[in-house]
Amino acid sequence: MHGNQSLTANPYETDLDRNSANYQALTPLAHLERAALIHPDHTAIIHGALRVSYRSFLERSKRLANALSALGISKGDTVSVMLSNTPAMLEAHHGVPMLGAVLHSINTRLDAPAIAFQLDHAECKVLIVDREFSSVISQALEHTDVQPIVIDYDDTEYPDDAPFPKGERIGSHDYEELVLAASPDFTRVLPADEWESLSLNYTSGTTGNPKGVVYHHRGAALMGYSNVIASGMGRHPVYLWTLPMFHCNGWCFPWTLGVVGGTHVCLRWVRAKAMYDAIADHGVTHLCGAPVVMSTLLNAPETDKRDFSHTVSFNTAAAPPPEAVLAGMADAGFEVVHLYGLTETYGPAVVNEWKAEWSAFERSARTTMKARQGVRYPALEDMAVMNPETMEKTPADGETIGEVMFRGNIVMKGYLKNPAASAEAFRGGWFHSGDLGVMHPDGYLQLKDRSKDIIISGGENISSIEVEDALYKHPAIIAAAVVARPDDKWGETPCAFIELRPGHSLSEEDVIEHCRSLLARFKCPRTVIFQEVPKTSTGKIQKFLLRDEARTFGST
Repeated sequence: MHGNQSLTANPYETDLDRNSANYQALTPLAHLERAALIHPDHTAIIHGALRVSYRSFLERSKRLANALSALGISKGDTVSVMLSNTPAMLEAHHGVPMLGAVLHSINTRLDAPAIAFQLDHAECKVLIVDREFSSVISQALEHTDVQPIVIDYDDTEYPDDAPFPKGERIGSHDYEELVLAASPDFTRVLPADEWESLSLNYTSGTTGNPKGVVYHHRGAALMGYSNVIASGMGRHPVYLWTLPMFHCNGWCFPWTLGVVGGTHVCLRWVRAKAMYDAIADHGVTHLCGAPVVMSTLLNAPETDKRDFSHTVSFNTAAAPPPEAVLAGMADAGFEVVHLYGLTETYGPAVVNEWKAEWSAFERSARTTMKARQGVRYPALEDMAVMNPETMEKTPADGETIGEVMFRGNIVMKGYLKNPAASAEAFRGGWFHSGDLGVMHPDGYLQLKDRSKDIIISGGENISSIEVEDALYKHPAIIAAAVVARPDDKWGETPCAFIELRPGHSLSEEDVIEHCRSLLARFKCPRTVIFQEVPKTSTGKIQKFLLRDEARTFGST
C-alpha cells in the first residue's frame, strides 16, 4: 500500500500550475500604482512650495518613461542619475524601471575619476544631472569612454540663499521640458521574471575600484513591506528625506512610501532649521540618517529649533548612538530605531527590534540592549554569525566572534561584470558581509569589528586603503596607515598615521591638502599623526594598535 502511494502523484502539485491569474512577478512599481489608484489626490511629494499628488506622481513617472523611450532607452539599458533628494529623483526611481531599464544612482559626494569609472563600467546610455553637480560631471565626462545623452535637471525650488549657485547647463535636453512634452499614456514593461535587474549601486571600493551591486525587482518589492513593518509606519506617514536617495536607493524608501500612501518631504541639504521646519510644518513622522543627522538636530541653535507635539521615528544605520545622544533625542521628541545592513542587502537587513520590557531597565542596561544591531529584517530568510573557514555557526553565547552572513530575498543578485567577486561573496551558499560580530543567546546580533577596515563617516563608507594609496603618492611619506577616530558629529573620521622619509618634513595641513588633490574632501584625514608606524616582523602594519591609539585621542 505504501509502495503504491509512493507512485501516486502528489495531488497538491498536480493540475495546480501557476498562470497569469495566480502568479505575477513582484515589483516595487506596483506600490506607486496602487497608491495612485486609492489615494489619487493625496500629497505624495512636498518640495519647497511644490505639492505633487499621487495621481501626478504616477503620471510624471510615466511621462519620464516615454521620454526615455523616445531617446532610445529600452529594457536592460542603464540610466544614470546625479541628483539630490528632489522630485526628479523620486520620478527616476519609477520611470526608469517602468521601461525595464536599470537605475544607476551616483553618490553626489564623489570626485570626477570615481564618477567616470562608474559611468563606463555601467555602460551608461542616459545621464540625468542636477545643475548643482554639473561641474564635477563635466570633468568626469572628459575621461569616459561612454558618451551618454545628458539631461539637465534645473530645480525650480533651488533656494536663493544656497551656499553656491547652480552650475552651467551641460546637457542636450532639459528634464522638465522632456517630461512635459512626453505622453502620460504608458504601459510599463512587466518584468517577465521578478529576478530581473532593477537598480545598480556601487560600493565604496575597499580594494581597487568599487563593485557594482545589482538589485532585482523581488528584493525591492519585499523591502517595501519590510520597511513599513520595521519602521512602524501606519497609513499616510510623512517621511523627511535626510537620507541620500543615492545610498542603497535611499534604503528603498522611494518605493516603500507607496505601500502606505505616504508623503515624501524632499530635502536638498541636511540643515537643522530646514529639518525642524519640515517636522513642525508638515507633521513629519519618520526620517532616516547617520549619527551626524542626530548631532545636527541636537546641537542646533535654539533659534533654529521648532516645537512639535508628536513623536518622530528616527532610523539610524551606523554605529549605535551613545546613551547621551539617545536621551537627548528622546527629550527632543524622537524615537531612535537602530538598523544594520550593507549595500549588498538593499540597505537595512537587521533591526534592533525593541522589546517593551527593556524600557523598564536601568539606563546602563538599556544602553547595552541599544548597542546590539538586532534581529533579521522581516524579508530576510536567515542571518548568522559563522566561522568563514568551516562555514559552521558560532555558539550564540555573546562572546564567540565570527563573520556576519546573510541569505534571503534581500541579498543582491551579485556584482556587475565581476563573477569572481560574486562567487567569493556567496561562497558556501551565504553572503559574506566581511563584518565581525557575536550572536547573543536571544538571537540578537552585535557587531564587534569590521574586517574590511572601513571607516563610516556621516553614514558614508570610506576605504582606508584608498586614503592610504593617496598618502603613498607623496614623495616624503614612507609608511602610512589610516584608521577610524571617534567623532561626536560624524561618528568616525579618518585618522592618518604617517612615517616620513629621513630628511623630509610635512605639516598636518600639507598632508590634508595633498589628499584633497586626489580624493573627495569627505575621504581626507581629519587628523594626522607623525610617528613610526608599528609593524610585524614581516613588515605588515599593525592597525589594531593604531585603532587603540586613535581612540585614546578622544573624539575629534
